[in-house]
Amino acid sequence: MRQNHLIAAAAVCLALIVYATLATLAGRPVLLGHAEAYWVVVIERFSAYCLLGFLLSFLLPGRFRLACAFVIAVAVGLELLQTVVPDRDPRFIDVLQKAAGGILGVTLAQTILAFLPRPPS
Repeated sequence: MRQNHLIAAAAVCLALIVYATLATLAGRPVLLGHAEAYWVVVIERFSAYCLLGFLLSFLLPGRFRLACAFVIAVAVGLELLQTVVPDRDPRFIDVLQKAAGGILGVTLAQTILAFLPRPPS
């Protein structure tokens, strides 16, 4: 049962990231209005991918590299897909911010998992 909730949460998180990344600028969700500062956008990106990495890490316990590879692949893939959206511009710094957030989320979750008691086998 718990696994199903994690899968649903990770899928919803990924869907929201895909929407926010590929929506036109007019349709993109914003926190503080359309004139928000650049650092707010950086925090949004970083925290969204951090949450995705955190959830993926709980779905893939003990598979640090796989979880990191998935988060990085999502960041690179979605950034490349922005080339087909007319008013969006893909940038390498965006990929770095997203990947850093995802890797931090994976690392935090793997650290928590290391201290949790293991179920009896």
